[in-house]
Amino acid sequence: MDERVPKIDFHRLYERFDVPLMDMDCGKMCAPHNPRGLPACCDLCLAVPAAYHGEWEYLCIHTDLWHVWRGDECAVEASDPASVLEETPGHMLLLACRGAVQCRREFRTLSCRQFPFFPYISSDYRFLGLACHWDFEQTCWVISNLGLVSAEYRRQFVQTYDEIFALWQEDFECYAVSSEEMRTHYLARRRRFPLLHRDGGYCLVSPGSERMQRVSSEKLPAYW
Repeated sequence: MDERVPKIDFHRLYERFDVPLMDMDCGKMCAPHNPRGLPACCDLCLAVPAAYHGEWEYLCIHTDLWHVWRGDECAVEASDPASVLEETPGHMLLLACRGAVQCRREFRTLSCRQFPFFPYISSDYRFLGLACHWDFEQTCWVISNLGLVSAEYRRQFVQTYDEIFALWQEDFECYAVSSEEMRTHYLARRRRFPLLHRDGGYCLVSPGSERMQRVSSEKLPAYW
């Protein structure tokens, strides 16, 4: 392992980031509307989980739920496997599991636990909260119902990535790049994007100026 990569206690992180996203099974809401009848977060044709190399080592020791993604697990590939691999940061690798029916919650990857969110980093390098992966607006029911995300899930999410970022600047930089890509995407569409602020509440963020307007959950965009 690269000596620059910090040693992270993934068992501890998993225990501290294990609360359900909301007080209902959101997968049952989106699965009937997706082509293969699966929740968006569990469909390899829609989303391939990524894991830190150290996280993969931890999972290998404790479960046989996962294997390294080959690119042929989905019968109808949504994108070119080579391009998916090219977009994956070097400090992470793609995995595939046995499927939603055989899921063991205690061994979900951090990328499973964060879905459909990622840590949003402003252009002045502040971790401000939870942003939604824009590619899943039409397939993930949660993104249209952000007001149902629990305060405890938000707290555990922020705590987890505060801890990782304090140890690992490279990971912070990768999310800063993703956040910049998000601003570019919404700027082209002339739309603001929702943010679950780390301190509580909801914001709509202007992608050009990065001005944040506090709003009620009812004012957030819905795509369903």
